[in-house]
Amino acid sequence: MTTFGIHARNVLFSLSTVFLLSACQGEFKTTDSLCAAHPDICEGLNNNDGQCRIQRTDLIWQRYKQQKTPTDIETFHTLEYTRSYQACLEYAAEIEPTRYKERKSNRATALVNSYEAIDALTLALANSQEPEIIYDRWSRGNHEAKEEFLKLEGSGKLQTPELQLALASFYSDSDKEKTRQLLLTALELYHGEKQVKPDIILTLATQAHQKGEIAEAYLWSRVGSLMRLPVASTEKLARLYPLAPEDKAYLDLLADSIIQSLSSGHFNRITVERSLSTLPSLQAPDSSA
Repeated sequence: MTTFGIHARNVLFSLSTVFLLSACQGEFKTTDSLCAAHPDICEGLNNNDGQCRIQRTDLIWQRYKQQKTPTDIETFHTLEYTRSYQACLEYAAEIEPTRYKERKSNRATALVNSYEAIDALTLALANSQEPEIIYDRWSRGNHEAKEEFLKLEGSGKLQTPELQLALASFYSDSDKEKTRQLLLTALELYHGEKQVKPDIILTLATQAHQKGEIAEAYLWSRVGSLMRLPVASTEKLARLYPLAPEDKAYLDLLADSIIQSLSSGHFNRITVERSLSTLPSLQAPDSSA
């Protein structure tokens, strides 16, 4: 898969730990109290260890959430949290504890358990028809899952920013304009409650630059700059894209407007397309002047 495709896969996992904890902590106030009531949820982890504490806590609460709501999606979220926990453990298992030597053994045991948990969760989801899970299987090398995912195009089942971004990853090399339209659609699907995925903005800027669409490349680069993404500085943008002063001012205002519309969940690609076609320098001079 392309680098863009790998990024798209990664951004599918975007649950907020804050929301997860607030949703689950009505009955239990602390992780310890949850583990006391449901020891099976916390079994096999490197408990009472400062290493991987955040990832472990997230996983425990997600396991509890899955137990209460045993859907494919919640199982998938548990899989994602387990992967995050495993990645931390792979590093932590190499750390030599300064005082409690048994902790290194506990970390190694927890790491082995995490591999087994991932295998079990993956097997449980092997036939899931949830689009997010199908894409996850594709992104991990399952060719049949790729075909399953692509068949969902146009079905109305990919109407989330993350899934539009995933679909765009397939077309990124073969059809630049379709990729662009999918990314603009992804922006329209934000409703103001989630942060926009950086890859959407960065890819729009990159593709416009590659096509020599100076105004559009400048616009999305400015949007990225306002979002504090890793784009060129204002000075470098001015050198890369030599625009008429009135066009630059116009695009700066348009970038501000896009940021506001994304924040409020009212982004409209038609408005952006129309604005790009009506740059001040493209307007016919006033004949009455």
